[in-house]
Amino acid sequence: MRRAHLLGLGFMAPALLIVCLFFLAPVIMTAVFSFTNMSSGTGISGGAYEVTEKTVRRLPEHGFPEAKAEMLAQDVYRIDPAGLTALGAGYGKALADEVGKSLSGKTFNGRRDLERALKKMKARPRSIREIKVAADLFKRSVLNTRYETEDAFVAAITDLDLKLDTSERALLSKVAYTGWTWTTENYELIATLPSTLRAAANTLTYVGFTLAFNVGFGLFLALATFYLPGAQAATFRAIWILPRILPPVIYIMMWKWLTWDTGFISSFLSNFDVTPRNWMLHSDINAWVSIVLINGFVGASLGMILFSSALRAIPSSMLYASEVDGASRLQQIWYIILPQLRWPILFTTAYQTLSLLTSFDYIYLSTDGGPGSSTEVWALYTFHTALNNYGGALQYGLGAALALVLVVIGIAASLVYLRLFNFDKLVAKPRIEQ
Repeated sequence: MRRAHLLGLGFMAPALLIVCLFFLAPVIMTAVFSFTNMSSGTGISGGAYEVTEKTVRRLPEHGFPEAKAEMLAQDVYRIDPAGLTALGAGYGKALADEVGKSLSGKTFNGRRDLERALKKMKARPRSIREIKVAADLFKRSVLNTRYETEDAFVAAITDLDLKLDTSERALLSKVAYTGWTWTTENYELIATLPSTLRAAANTLTYVGFTLAFNVGFGLFLALATFYLPGAQAATFRAIWILPRILPPVIYIMMWKWLTWDTGFISSFLSNFDVTPRNWMLHSDINAWVSIVLINGFVGASLGMILFSSALRAIPSSMLYASEVDGASRLQQIWYIILPQLRWPILFTTAYQTLSLLTSFDYIYLSTDGGPGSSTEVWALYTFHTALNNYGGALQYGLGAALALVLVVIGIAASLVYLRLFNFDKLVAKPRIEQ
C-alpha cells in the first residue's frame, strides 16, 4: 500500500471510529437486545428463580399440570434430617429422637396435621404455641423464596416431592426465572399486536402527508423567492427559517397557545359564537392537521434552503435564452429548473423520509400520540414501549425489536429512492467526458 493511501486512512481513522462507536455499535446492540425479553421486571443483569402467586397462576397457561401448580402454593411439612436437627437443638434430643423414630420421612399437607402428630409425642412441648413453632421447623415451601442458581431451585423443588418429570421441571424453571432470556417472541408480537399495526398505519399517514408538505411547500418557497428581488427574497427566507431554528419546546408552546381552548383561535372565533375548544386535540383529524403543519413548516424551511441553493447554481444564461425564445415562468420551471433539481429533490426526499420515520419529538411535545393513540407513530410507540409508559412496565427487548424494524424500513426506503431517482445516472460522468 502506498504511503499516500496510508495517510488517507490515517485521516479517516477518527471518522471511522466515530461511526463505529455511535452508529454501528448502537445498531448491533439494538439487534442483540431485540432477541431478549428484557424489561424493567427482569432487569438488564442476571436474574434469580422465584415462585410467586403470579407464577402459580401462569404455569397452567404454559402446559404445567394445574394440580401440581396448586401444590407449589401450599406449605408442605416433611420430617427430614434438617428439621430433626433443628428440633433437637431447640427442644431437646429426646423429642427429636422420638419424632424421628415414629414420623421420619412422612409428609404432612398442613401444619395442623403435623401438630396433631406432635401432641402424641411423650417429650412434646407443653404449650400449644411451642408446638406450633416446632412444627414450623419442618415447613418446606418454595413460595416467595428467591434462589440465585437453578441448581438450588431444582433441589428445593425436588425436596417437595411433587414427582415432576424432566420436561415439567424445565418448564417450571423457565417460568420461575425472573431474569431475561433469549427469545424471538418480540417479532411475533410485532406481527400480531393490534397496537403495532395501528402504529404502522399512523406512520404511513404521518410520513406521506408530512413529506409531501415538506418537499412541495419547500420547493414552492424556493421558486417563489427565486423570482423576487434579492432583499425581499432574503427577508422571506429569514421568516420561513424561524420554525427550524426555534427550540422545539418553545415552537410547540406557540402552537399550543394558538390552539388551546383559551388560545388565539378560540378567542378570535368566540366573537362569532363558536364554542371554545382545544383545536389540536378536539378530534383525530384536528390532531393530524396540527402535526402535519407543525412538522411541515420545520421540514419545508430546510427544503427551501436546499432548493434555493440549487437554483442559484443553474446558469442564468439558460433562463435568459428561454425568455428570448418566449418561455413563460411555468415553462422555465417545468423544462429547465425541475430537471436540474432532481439531485436536491432526491436528497431532500430521502433525508426527510428517514427523519420523519425516526423522529417523534414534535409529536411527543404536542399530542403525545393522542387523542387516544390516534397519532402514535412507530418511533413514538417504540419510545413508549421501551422507556416511558403509564403502566411503568418498560419492555426493553420489544422496544429494541421495534427500533430495529424501523432501521430496516429506513434502509429499504433509501434503496427505493436511489432506484426511483436513477441514482447511477445522477452520479455518472458527463457524456462529454465519457
